[in-house]
Amino acid sequence: MRLNIYTLLACIFLATSACKKDLSPLSGCTEKNAINYNINAIIDDGSCNYFSTTPYEITIPEGFPNMTIPENNPITVEGVILGEKLFNDPILSANNNQACINCHQKAFSFSDPNQFSTGVDNIKGTRNASALINLGWNKKFNWDGSVSSLEEQAFEPVTNPIEMHNTWENVANKLNSHEEYPNLFKAAFNIEYIDSTYVVMAIAQFERTLISVNSKFDKYLRGEAQLTPSEFNGYAIFNSEKGDCFHCHGSQMFMDNSFHNNGLDNEPFTDQGLGRVTGNASDNGKFKTPSLRNIEFSAPYMHDGRFSSLDEVIEHYNSGGNYSSTVDPLMKKIGIGLQLTNQEKQDLIAFLKTLSDEDFISK
Repeated sequence: MRLNIYTLLACIFLATSACKKDLSPLSGCTEKNAINYNINAIIDDGSCNYFSTTPYEITIPEGFPNMTIPENNPITVEGVILGEKLFNDPILSANNNQACINCHQKAFSFSDPNQFSTGVDNIKGTRNASALINLGWNKKFNWDGSVSSLEEQAFEPVTNPIEMHNTWENVANKLNSHEEYPNLFKAAFNIEYIDSTYVVMAIAQFERTLISVNSKFDKYLRGEAQLTPSEFNGYAIFNSEKGDCFHCHGSQMFMDNSFHNNGLDNEPFTDQGLGRVTGNASDNGKFKTPSLRNIEFSAPYMHDGRFSSLDEVIEHYNSGGNYSSTVDPLMKKIGIGLQLTNQEKQDLIAFLKTLSDEDFISK
């Protein structure tokens, strides 16, 4: 009996010693903001690794305001690389056959040369795909201004039934099981699980880098090129009441971040434009002013792609357009027209083509 008691005490001693050994202080990374933070570590062993990204340097073009970048989505090299890959990858679509680049083609200043884009189910949209250029200086997005950020804008095409017709749950499953994307998202955002929030953040980062400011006109302003007599005359028409273009396209961005009814249609409007978003009848028929930069590459024109050439666009304004109750007051010659001569119309087009940036669509 006594032997059994001694044996029991020995076992208790050994068990207690083992427990004490297991509970000895652990060493490791104790910094909570480190990638390899060890919640059980008590003693810091100097092994902490910290997440970091490489800032992507945006050069603000001459005459442009500062770009507004969300504090929670700074532009990084890692984020831009990831965003460009996603932009070009059909993995976001339901059938893995359509990517953002299919409706926003680089050769056309990231627009669609077709009047309406066709989605994964062979259904056509009702508006022309906008050119993606200098987006970091836009305050509203889509022709009707329905969203206020690039991140918000990137959400819709994935689930839109006439575009990619997918679900974000399906997208997340595909990306998380992909051989490359988990590491790319980890490098860009330090996350373990990919969801829609980070997908649109990456795409938005890439889109903010689509900056075009190396046209012939830019070179002229820098003293690196000369305008021809025709181009210079078109420039004068553009910036005078004769052409009336500068009111909406007068800044170095060649847009005004606003919405106008430019006399395309009589009432009732088949597309309410901004009015559909705001609910205000006074906004019916108003659409976002597009940038005229790279306008030579981004035909067809207007929100519905109704004009196939710059000649047709100029003729719309030259002939006077159509009156409606919401037509913009800037359309001072509505029903009368600009009354430009054939030569003046060609001069104006010649100037508009000086806004073409070949490097933007080729590099």
